[in-house]
Amino acid sequence: MRALRRPLLLGAGWFCVGLGVIGIIMPLFPTTPFLLVAVWAFSRSSPELAEKIRGHRLAGAYVRDWEDEGVIPPGAKVLAITMMTAMFGYLQFGSDAPAWAVISAGLVMTGAGAYVLSRPSRRREP
Repeated sequence: MRALRRPLLLGAGWFCVGLGVIGIIMPLFPTTPFLLVAVWAFSRSSPELAEKIRGHRLAGAYVRDWEDEGVIPPGAKVLAITMMTAMFGYLQFGSDAPAWAVISAGLVMTGAGAYVLSRPSRRREP
């Protein structure tokens, strides 16, 4: 199993990079979360690749802010809460989902929203 660990982590990292690239092209498909998972996988299999993402001129700042201080920018918070609210509204009013599924999804989204809102919006001043 140990022999498979590095190739599996490398594969997962590249898969998440691919999903992140798709997120750049497709609206509402998240980019940064996939890059965070890619950095995690690469940091355990290829630290050089993890540093390439952390140092990227466009995405690197978001990844570093999250990894170093748990920062979620205000725009990302608004988008996350808006999307969760819209999806809950669809589940509640636009689908035939059973009540247990709507309640479960609502509880999970409420917890996720509270977590997102609890994170700092900016780096601490040096």
